[in-house]
Amino acid sequence: MEKKRVLFVSQEIQPFLPETEISKKVRHLPQGIQEDGKEIRVFMPRYGCINERRHQLHEVIRLSGMNLIINDTDHPLIIKVASVPAAKMQVYFIDNEEYFKRKAVHTDEDGAFFDDNDERAIFFGRGVLETVKKLGWTPDVIHCHGWMTAMMPLYIREMYGNDPHFADTKVVYSAYNKGFEGELDGNLQKKLKFDGFEDDAIAHMNKPTMEALHKLAIDNSDGVVFGSEELNNDLESYINASEKLFLPYQGDESYVQAYSEFYDKVIESNSVLVD
Repeated sequence: MEKKRVLFVSQEIQPFLPETEISKKVRHLPQGIQEDGKEIRVFMPRYGCINERRHQLHEVIRLSGMNLIINDTDHPLIIKVASVPAAKMQVYFIDNEEYFKRKAVHTDEDGAFFDDNDERAIFFGRGVLETVKKLGWTPDVIHCHGWMTAMMPLYIREMYGNDPHFADTKVVYSAYNKGFEGELDGNLQKKLKFDGFEDDAIAHMNKPTMEALHKLAIDNSDGVVFGSEELNNDLESYINASEKLFLPYQGDESYVQAYSEFYDKVIESNSVLVD
């Protein structure tokens, strides 16, 4: 029987970034899922604060060299990879000089949110999908972690929906408490329209707050995971009313097996996405 394939996409992963709820989960979850008999691939952004020498990152020449057009501008896509020896797994990094060279993650030295975080998120998500295609590796499930991945379900469903490579791929989104204050760039809707999205598909981005991103991701996913033990009441109600398959929060002692079974359930489901 062919192994099921799970693609993990996260905005942060240990040991490349400090421990957070997300980085810790996505360090151990892929390892556990791999040990449970599934095939995995793991992606994250190559932020400039990641020490390439310490973590032995190196460029994958055969995967690099593509250009992605973001907001009508060409941006070269560079792919790097590093190993997590203790986990016997590799992590692929999406890199770009303009978006990820700066020595920070999402905020500057004064704690101000970067103005182009919306474009960085789009570049990251599209970069993952284009790289997976180039790898010739077809995922059964794509599991998105963190707000930087929240637009990926939209892209998978709308932009890549007719691509044979992702025709049968299901999307799972984990909703976490960690996010940001305020809004992403006010021109985000216009940038998404440039990529061909219709108004109704991106209505949530009229005011691109953290909660709006969550809702956009939920609308375009096949399954939703409560990544944090507590979510705000409005978001929790939105998930419960969405008619999506969902997995309640799982503690450290049980989450790997629960997630693995949830992936199987999502793969086998024939549910129609409900907006």
